[in-house]
Amino acid sequence: MNINKELVGASSALLVLKVLARKPDYGYEIVKKVNEAADNFYTWQEGTIYPLLRKLEKEGLLRSQWESAGNKRRRKYYYITAKGRETITEGTREWNGFYQLIMRIAEVPGV
Repeated sequence: MNINKELVGASSALLVLKVLARKPDYGYEIVKKVNEAADNFYTWQEGTIYPLLRKLEKEGLLRSQWESAGNKRRRKYYYITAKGRETITEGTREWNGFYQLIMRIAEVPGV
């Protein structure tokens, strides 16, 4: 399904933070988890995640650390910070409020 890129862009940071709030992970696995949760509603491309991860890290919402993956490969794992957890709370509140607004308007006849 084609989803408005602005809507996806506005949601991406919150999606990443919510995934990482469960457990630290690396880029490919984050994309995989979001795509699985999306259940074919839309598909996130792997190349999209890395600029976003760098941005969130620069903003202090994440920190990263290189770790061995066991097969002689190293992966960069991302960990959510306290500031990132605060952002989840605030972002979720904002999205819930916006969703409620959309639903109220959708119920108004003639709108």
